[in-house]
This record gives sequence, structure tokens and C-alpha cells, in this order.
Amino acid sequence: MATLIFSTVGTAFGGPIGGMIGSLVGQGVDTAIFGSDRREGPRLQELQVTASTYGQPLPRHFGAMRVAGSIIWATDLIEHSETQGGGKGAPAVTTYSYTANLAVALASRPILGIGRIWADGKLLRGAEGDLKVGGTMRLYTGEGDQPPDPLIASSEGAALCPAYRGLAYVVFEDLDLSEYYNRLPAMTFEVLADESFDLQDVVGELVDAIDAQVPLDGIGGYTADGPVAQSIETFDLVIPLSVSGNGEALAISHESRGESPVPLPAAAISVEDGDFGGPLGFTRHRLPASQHPVRCLRYFDAARDYLPGIQYASGSPPPGQPRCIELPAALDAEKARALIERASRRIDWTRERMAWRSCELDPAIVPGSTVSVPGVAGAWRVAEWEWRASGVELSLERLPPPGAIGTPGLKADSGRANLPADLPTASTELVAFELPLGTANGNADTPHAFVAVSAGSSNWSGAALYADRGDGEMLPLGPSGRTRSTIGAAATRLEPGHPLLFDRERSVEVTLVDPAMSLGPASLRQMAQGANLALLGEEIVQFAKALPLGEGRWELSGFLRGRGGTERAMADHAIGERFVLLDSRLVALDASTLGTSDGRQVLAIGRGDSEPATASILLAGITLRPLAPVHPRHAIRSDGSLHLAWTRRARGAWPWQDGVDVPLVEEAERYLVTLGPLDAPAASWHTQTPELAIAPNVLAQLSAAYPAQPLHVRQQGTHALSAPLLLRPVS
Repeated sequence: MATLIFSTVGTAFGGPIGGMIGSLVGQGVDTAIFGSDRREGPRLQELQVTASTYGQPLPRHFGAMRVAGSIIWATDLIEHSETQGGGKGAPAVTTYSYTANLAVALASRPILGIGRIWADGKLLRGAEGDLKVGGTMRLYTGEGDQPPDPLIASSEGAALCPAYRGLAYVVFEDLDLSEYYNRLPAMTFEVLADESFDLQDVVGELVDAIDAQVPLDGIGGYTADGPVAQSIETFDLVIPLSVSGNGEALAISHESRGESPVPLPAAAISVEDGDFGGPLGFTRHRLPASQHPVRCLRYFDAARDYLPGIQYASGSPPPGQPRCIELPAALDAEKARALIERASRRIDWTRERMAWRSCELDPAIVPGSTVSVPGVAGAWRVAEWEWRASGVELSLERLPPPGAIGTPGLKADSGRANLPADLPTASTELVAFELPLGTANGNADTPHAFVAVSAGSSNWSGAALYADRGDGEMLPLGPSGRTRSTIGAAATRLEPGHPLLFDRERSVEVTLVDPAMSLGPASLRQMAQGANLALLGEEIVQFAKALPLGEGRWELSGFLRGRGGTERAMADHAIGERFVLLDSRLVALDASTLGTSDGRQVLAIGRGDSEPATASILLAGITLRPLAPVHPRHAIRSDGSLHLAWTRRARGAWPWQDGVDVPLVEEAERYLVTLGPLDAPAASWHTQTPELAIAPNVLAQLSAAYPAQPLHVRQQGTHALSAPLLLRPVS
């Protein structure tokens, strides 16, 4: 199989898939919501998907972020085929499925691990590490001693397989693509790079001579895909920084680190033309409001599975088109609201400006220093300086006083999002049984075995079925399908009824395996067409009413009893017996594969099963056994003979459509009439018509020898005798 190898360094995608699809639609909606293209900071990537493009660097991730990654290795899709049936004239059905092998690079620095994985917007991997589809996944965290992946090495050869040291990546082996229309889905990954991080972690890995011990409280993750200066500028928009240097290293600290302002010397007067201040030596003014004020912050909302969120600063909207800060970081809504609120207030305070001239040199007063001005309240920051003949001219910005930009009790809401539920994979439950010959079933000479496969929650995608003939060997039966059957157990006992009457008096309560499952009512017309057919214990019933009692418990009433010739099971009901809704969700089994041993059973293995689910299957011959005759009649004729008669029934001929007679399913019409015990009859007769005449002398002899002994009739079928019908005592 040809192998497709992608570049080791592919496209870096820092953000998750957003809710907007398509660049034109995205741009239009983006403009309508956020305004025009006026932004501060790197643009948040919300429409990126996993890809592989040569020439772009992989990003560095810090904390916890949701990222797309880049495909660095893949093979062609692998086709799997499975053929079922084909025995004894049945058609063979071949199903095809596809899996993929691929490697996805996540980060260009080591990480601690990964959490959830999304594929086409649905969870591929849960927070507990459980894959929601078939396949295996291996993670390489990017350490310097990580080995090559064995799958890639076996495909490319050990000599050509890189270990990708320093690169965090994942390898998927035999990833089932049936959930994704047999194609590679667009995947995003929750990268857990660090337990905690600060600004030093972001910039210190690439620049040695820097000290940036600035805490990033409330910021749970950050993606850096550009130069160090870009990261510093981005954080400075929301966390004002102060920068200083001593010639050997650059020091970055929080602007409000609490240091005492350096007092400025008295202002120096200048008489030069064009100099500011005149005899005062300083000027003070307030800048006009910006035509593009910073009013909103875009970020990745951790509470919404890292989908992009936006928060606005409070207050009346200012004139002009607002700007939006783009922060490629993961945080919650309240932290984002606090950051944009403080940034907006800080910008408003810094509109207060002052120009100050000094003739004295103080090494502590440099750009970035916090100073106090003689006779002027508050603290100021040195934004710029200029050395001139008349002195050092300082440009000052007003700093907010303590508490002026605080946001105590500020509330924010992430908004509503339709997030995929991370449900644990449900374990498989199944019931195996044999059903009578149905009207639509074709072969009357083969047992009709079925299995109902289900699970306790909707987070279940089917199971692989196997047959154990009693020798421990597992023979594949094929997949169960993804649709769950409705199964449960009886919580009360159903009392015996009459198979020929509509039972309005009796009821039974059943508990379904999943409380979310439901049962519905059916009219008599619908029941006549086969609605609400269920297997309860060994009896097949139909129910007209289904009353929910809560927590998956239902009360069923309005019965048609003994359907499909199962009237003899009406007296054998018990609490805890199986309940199966007989509908199209059942899986038909090949009886020849099940074997003939009494220890045979059906097994099912799904992704949520630590051990196979098992169910024994009896195959007692209910499909092949003729139905017992009905409507016994007897009469003593004028010559003294006993005339016996009955009505034949046929397997699978449940509707009486022509009103005349049912078709003959057996090879020939034959009956066995016996006198006395069934296992040791005193006398027996064979007849090919549904009647028998016993001569007067024979009747007299039998009555004298076997008084009160019963006469029974059974139909002789192709494969077995039917259950007996009591005709009458011999005398």
C-alpha cells in the first residue's frame, strides 16, 4: 500500500473550530457582530482544521488549549470487508468499513498530555481517555528521548523513521472512520501543556537574557505562534507590563508591582522658541477620545470547550468604531470581562498626559519608570524622553490610582453553547432467543434465531457478535449495528390469560435497561398489523397501553396473549424474566453457526465492555415444531362409533386472510392420536385428515381396559410433533 508522507513541519493552527463555516459567511457574520477589521493582537484562528501545509511553523502551547495540529504522516485508508450469510441458499451480504493510520503534530515544545479530542465537532476522545470510536491512540509528549513510533517505523523502515524529538504528536492506528463518512475528520485536541505557567515560560524558552516573572492569574492557556515580541505586546494590552534593562538582561514586570514612585526634580524653565512650558517648565493636557476605542476582548472560552468568546467593557458605547483585543488564550468569561474592563479604564486614565523638563540626571528615571510630579497628585509613567540643550524632556502618562480599575463583583456570562456530552461508553447487554416462523420469514426448515443487542445509555455504537458452540471457540457473527433494541426485565408477574380473548384485566410492569427508552400505545388496528409485539419470558404478547411510571419503569396492559403459538408459556411468567420489543432492530443469526450443543451462547463485545456480554440460546425448535391443533370436537354416531375432529393450524400463517383454510407448511398433513400417557400410550392411530372415527367394538374394549384415559391429537410435522390437544376421555 502506498504511503503518503507529509512534511514534518506543517501548518500551525492555534484555535478550535468555530461555529461559522466558510470564509465569506464567517467574514460577514464577524463584521456584523464585532465590527470592522480593527484589532489588537494576533487574529484568533476559529475556522482552522487539521491539515498539512509545507513551510509554516508549529506553535508552542502553554497551559491547556484546544488546537488543531498538523498531519505529519498517514497511510491510505484501509478497507475491511466482512461477509455474512450465504449458507443453505441464503444470500451472502458483504459489508465494508474503513480505518486510517495517521500522525498529528500538536506542539513544538514538550507537553504533559492531552485531554479531549473533537472530530467534526463530536467527541472522539473523552476526558477519561476513552475513545468513542474503534482504534488505538498513542501520545508522544515531545521529550528528548522519545522513541520512534512502531507503526511508522514498520511502514517506513527503522532507518527512515524519525522520532520527532522535541515535537509533541499523536498516532492513530486503525481509527474507525464509519462515524465520519469514511473520510478523515477535522480534529482538534485539548493539549495539556503545563499545570501552570507565567510570562517567563512564554518568552524565556526562546530568549535567555530575560527575566519575566509575571504571573498570568486566571489565564488557563496560551498559544504562541509568532515572535517573542508579539507575545509580550499581546499580554501588555490586558496586563500592563513594565520593561527595564541593565545592559545584560531585560527585566519585565507587572506595571502595578507596588514600587514607590521616583520623585521628579523641579521643572526647568526654557526660553527657547518652540519649547513647551515657558516659565513653568511643563505642560499638562488630556488627549481626545479615540475614534477607535478598545471596547471588547476576544478569547477562547474554557467553559465552552474553548470556542471563541467575546466580552465587552461596561459603559455607554463611545463614538467611533471600537477596536477588539485578540487574545489567543483560554480563560473564563469573568476573567475576560475583568481584563477588558481594566484595559478600557486604564486607557482612559492614560489619556491624561504631561510634558516635563528636567536639568538633573537621575539614573532611576528612564522610560518605563514610575514617577511622582511635584505639586501634582498621582503616579505617572515615563513614556518617552528626549535629550536637548535645555534639558531632558519627559513625556508622562497618568497611571490609574490604586483601586481605580478594580472590578470587584463584576459578573459575566459565557453564553449558551451546544456542546457534545462526554458520556461514558455504555456496556453491551443482549438477549438471544428463537422465534416462531413469521409470515415474512422465508425458510420453514431452519431455526430462526435472533439476538436483541442494547445498552444502558445512548453512548453506544454497536458491538461485534460471536458464537460459542460450547467449546470456547468464538466464531464471528458480524456487527450488531448501531441501533439499540428495546429490552428490559419484568418487575411484576403477568398472570395467565386466555389466548383467544383481548385481555383487559391483567397488567405487567417492566423496567427497561435505559430510562431514556420509551414504549408507546397501539390501537387494535395497529395491533392487527403487528404493532407492539414483545417477548415476555417465553410468551409472545401484544400490548395496547404503555404507562410510564418513571425511572425506566412502564406498566403494560391491554394484551393479546400467546401470539405465534406461545400460549403454553402463559402460565410460566416470573419476576425478572426478559422483556424484548420485537421489531426491526433485532439481529438475525445463522443457526448453523450456533451449533447444536446445549452450552452454546452468543457473545457481544463493544468498546465499553471489559468482558464480553453473553446470552445462552436454547433453540428448542419453536420455529420447526407444528402448532397444536385447536377446536376439539367429538360425537357418538348412530352406529355407536366415536367421531373425533379438530382444526389444523400452520406455522407462520398467523393472519386468516382468505377465511377458508391456512396453507400447509409441512411436507404432508399427518396426525397422531394417542390414548393414555403421551410417553407410553396404550393405543395410537395415524390419520391424514383432521378427524378420526373409532369403531364401536374398539371403543368398548378401550373403555373397559382404560377407563377415563384421555385421547390426545398431535400434528406430525416435517421436523417434530406438535404439542398435544386434549380431545376427550375415552369413556
